[in-house]
Amino acid sequence: MSGIQPTDLEPVAMYEAKHSEKISSISEENGETLEFDGIHDGLEFPTDEERVTLRRVSDAIPWNAYLIAIIEMAERFSFYGCSNVFTNFIQQPLPPGSHTGAGGPTGQSGALDRQQQTATGLTTFFQFWCYVTPLLGAYIADAHLGRFNTIGLAIVIALVGHIILVVSAVPGVIETDGAMGAFIVALIVMGLGTGLFKSNISPLVAEQYRRTKCFIRVEKNGERVIVDPARTVARMYLYFYLFINVGSLVGQITMTYAEKYVGFWLAYTLPTIVFLFCPLVLYAGRNRYIRSPPTGSVFASAMKLWSLAMKGRWSINPLKTHKNMRADDFWENVKPSKLEKNGTKPSWMHFDDHWVDEVNRGFKACAVFAWYPLWWLTYNQINNNLTSQAATMSTHGLPNDVLSNLDPLALIIFIPICDFFIYPALSRGRINFSALKKIFAGFMTGTAAMIWAAVVQHYIYKTNPCGYSAATCEDADGNALVSPLNVWIQTGSYVLIAFSEIFASITGLEYAFTKAPTNMRSLVMACFLFTSALASAIGEAFVSLSTDPLLVWNYGTMGVLSFIGGIGFWISVRKLDQREDELNNLTAGHFENDEKHEQRA
Repeated sequence: MSGIQPTDLEPVAMYEAKHSEKISSISEENGETLEFDGIHDGLEFPTDEERVTLRRVSDAIPWNAYLIAIIEMAERFSFYGCSNVFTNFIQQPLPPGSHTGAGGPTGQSGALDRQQQTATGLTTFFQFWCYVTPLLGAYIADAHLGRFNTIGLAIVIALVGHIILVVSAVPGVIETDGAMGAFIVALIVMGLGTGLFKSNISPLVAEQYRRTKCFIRVEKNGERVIVDPARTVARMYLYFYLFINVGSLVGQITMTYAEKYVGFWLAYTLPTIVFLFCPLVLYAGRNRYIRSPPTGSVFASAMKLWSLAMKGRWSINPLKTHKNMRADDFWENVKPSKLEKNGTKPSWMHFDDHWVDEVNRGFKACAVFAWYPLWWLTYNQINNNLTSQAATMSTHGLPNDVLSNLDPLALIIFIPICDFFIYPALSRGRINFSALKKIFAGFMTGTAAMIWAAVVQHYIYKTNPCGYSAATCEDADGNALVSPLNVWIQTGSYVLIAFSEIFASITGLEYAFTKAPTNMRSLVMACFLFTSALASAIGEAFVSLSTDPLLVWNYGTMGVLSFIGGIGFWISVRKLDQREDELNNLTAGHFENDEKHEQRA
């Protein structure tokens, strides 16, 4: 049976408005449930028994999603291409006689000469800022501009930041104290643009897939399988992350050599040029993306709902308050139908029971994210300390910051392996490697990466001519003396971090999208990204460990925190994991903001 379908040129909001009379019409035909909404027309839905017994697979990914992924790839090329050389730009001194910061084949590139602690502090601040600003981007998108328009605004802001960054590195500026001021301003402006971009590009890519209900498909071999929208979204984010890392890998490698052989001005200019592809591709596909319009201040209504649910549940005893918040009737008692029946429904409640269920699910997702800062601490080591660690080892002519490219390279290799081999094998074996189990695995592989880094650092101290002063070891002529250990032994840390990203970071994007109410997706995504900002803030407290002779303690501390976080995470979500299918299949709720309600009244 064929039904109405939205055209590629018709945004989702316009489509649903035009065909609203056909939405949510359900009938029975030959014992098969058929739904008429322009999205699920003619599909057969699984029975309760089939949900348990049939194998689950993903649907095809819409090509529009790949187009948006190209925008993200260009943005990540520019972001990582620049930020990959930040550590050397801040930490290392300008080479003698250089006006560009290039170290050449045998020298060390540098510019500001502010030492490792300052480099770690500034790069950590930049990470923090980039992941705080998504909260603002989510508010602007959900309440005022919509995701598409907010992304356009973000691109303009980020482009201005890129230009200021280039100015900080041009000859004539890089040799002066003004370079530091321009560099910091560039970080602030770029971080604002990045935050507005990040909170909206991830939900936009997943929104290109419209189906929300599991349905039956018969494979070529006759096997009946369940096509699971949650698995489709997970697969979309796998390849979205693949595009991210293609951009970051190419950007990091090329800019590392641009920095080493030409100078920082080129390492900042080339990413700016590539960044210009973002507005071009965004504009070219403007009529083909499925877009959700802004819906007003959804966050305010959600918080009012939570405050109402909390009435009478506060206690001086925090454990009792926590228990009351987790009670089965916490959200049930504030559903509009129940309050209306009791005559206590407040005037601001312009939504239905299903939207309350969605908000409940969104709050549960944010509770899951509360553990993420302890995982991000391990990932953030690749942005600063592991780059500095490479500079104390024998690089054999390689730039010290080229090793960080092992992380995106490993992701590019292992993401397709997970998609085509590992995950399907687990599915055929009826092993439920759910989203929350993946996140737990991410914590454990992150812990293993830090153990590897701590062991490498221990042997650097043992083999460096200056012992525990490895980062500042020089001979009488001022040439750096390094450990004879080959820099490639860092590979283990980067590969393990890559696996932890596949399990924790990619799954976090998926979880933020699938568990958020449809009109709060940017906000919940921003909450997920905000956990990285919290990790950066926590990381600032550990900057004092980012120097000799304490670096073994630094990596060991990060590993212990990640391990504790993983155990705490699983203890808190193990029951939620059993409800994964139920949460993914909630019926979408209806919400009206106050302005629309007043207009309708």
